[in-house]
Amino acid sequence: MQIGGYTLYLATQNFHYTRIMVNADQPYRENPLLRLSYSLIAPFYDLAISRPLLYARTQSLRALPAGEAGKVLLSGVGTGLDLPLLPGLHHYTALDFNSAMLSRAKPRGTGLQVDWVLGDSMALPFADAHFNHAVLHLILAVVPQPVRCLSEAARVLKPGGTIIVFDKFLHPHQRAWLRRALNPLSCRVATRMDVVFEDVLCEVPQLQAVSDVPLLAGGWFRGIVLRKKPENESP
Repeated sequence: MQIGGYTLYLATQNFHYTRIMVNADQPYRENPLLRLSYSLIAPFYDLAISRPLLYARTQSLRALPAGEAGKVLLSGVGTGLDLPLLPGLHHYTALDFNSAMLSRAKPRGTGLQVDWVLGDSMALPFADAHFNHAVLHLILAVVPQPVRCLSEAARVLKPGGTIIVFDKFLHPHQRAWLRRALNPLSCRVATRMDVVFEDVLCEVPQLQAVSDVPLLAGGWFRGIVLRKKPENESP
């Protein structure tokens, strides 16, 4: 079924109502090796990062409001390690570009209201101002175009809404020669190591930083909360 330029498929597969939307404009296709890599590592992904990042994930997700229900986008949900840590009152939309990752995430959504979307974080298949909050955990430093990823999250966020970011970033003017040297290879098969968050944020003027705290590895991993400015507030 074609709706607004997207292909909509319905399936139950013993889970909640499932939506898979595919936009014809999918920037992730510029790096097919990355998609293949995540398909191959999906069975081992949790073993590698689940326990080391649990505390940091938990701390980051404390920024998600738990007093009033809203629509929450999980952009780049991966294998769903965030799902058991989420409050149950919200309606979640869990999006990832890799079907193997989504398959592993679905069992972790038990007890939550979740729509599952196979799609691109850099070309979100949602209307403007659709969500109250967005969670971007370990996605901005993975996608080829982090500015486009953050811009898309801002576009689908309602004014006054929040974006919760947890990822690894370089600081402005940080040398980090080893990370930068490894980046040409790592960005093709797993993740980027050269993303400076401040450079990304300055390209998305409708967002402002509310908090920014170090969470892991001496501040390499940071927990950042962003707010979308109201429409009557100047950039």
